[in-house]
Amino acid sequence: ISCPPGYDIPSENWDTAKALTAVTGATIELIRQPEIAVDGADVLYTDVWTSMGQEAETEQRHRDFAGFQLDARLLALASESAIVMHPLPAHLDAEIAADVHYSPASVVWDQAENRLHVQIAVLAYLLGGREEPLSAGG
Repeated sequence: ISCPPGYDIPSENWDTAKALTAVTGATIELIRQPEIAVDGADVLYTDVWTSMGQEAETEQRHRDFAGFQLDARLLALASESAIVMHPLPAHLDAEIAADVHYSPASVVWDQAENRLHVQIAVLAYLLGGREEPLSAGG
């Protein structure tokens, strides 16, 4: 995880993530320098810098996150087969450069499509649709 000071994950979430690493064998680190964080990475995941309700902070966040934009410079430091993810909607040329968002490394649209199918299944279940999940055969 790479972010500027002041934007750390809340401690309770960090504690949960650390506890899960003990179970899964994964590791998690907070690295302030994005160049070090992406070095050799297989997956690069970014999100918006300013969410709904934080619009008054936009200018400050853009200053604070300078150098954290997922751009061609950072992508080049990742593994050659790295993929790029973003939950959408994206603010192109803010948290992610347009050329990276639309690059062959981007799986953003597949990610959105997969999320859509999961959301439809959850809604169908919650609204009293099928009792069982759909199988591959329908």
